[in-house]
Amino acid sequence: MLKQVIAATNNAGKLREFQAILAPIGFTVVSMKEAGVAADPDETGTTFAENAKIKAQAVAELAGLPALADDSGLCVDALGGAPGIYTARFGGDIPQTEKNALLLRTLAETGSADRSARFVSAICLAYPDGSCVEAEGTCEGSILLEAAGTNGFGYDPIFADQWGRSFGELPAEEKNRISHRAAALAALAEKLRML
Repeated sequence: MLKQVIAATNNAGKLREFQAILAPIGFTVVSMKEAGVAADPDETGTTFAENAKIKAQAVAELAGLPALADDSGLCVDALGGAPGIYTARFGGDIPQTEKNALLLRTLAETGSADRSARFVSAICLAYPDGSCVEAEGTCEGSILLEAAGTNGFGYDPIFADQWGRSFGELPAEEKNRISHRAAALAALAEKLRML
């Protein structure tokens, strides 16, 4: 039986990833717009998991349908794990290419040779009754010296996976097999199979 969930996000890139990764396991993911829901809850959590739950529960309550939310970010070791949960807000309201350049400059200013980093994703599937299924995933890698590629979104062009390949250069299908979001969604799917 095909299961439908609402993606509790206004990020078109995340919506496409949800759809591509969950379709093979029997889920159809619709946007908030398609579901007739408008929500932008304040992310007041102190962890990725708390923020994902806030978003998913808000949309599930409004829509009366299951809602899927992700809170994810880039954690750079030489920056003490920053930008972390503030990844989307890093640098303020500037274009993403400028945020990427700012992160590269900030890392260079530390003088550290350590470029290790990871993308982290916390996923929450919330139901209208308030119950939730949650999972997390990570993708280890490093920060490149300069942006490479135009695929993906966000910080993808400056993040390289453990084999040194820029997420900005990977085809979407390949990124969707190895990304932090893919790992989190796979863990979520496994939990759903056990329910």
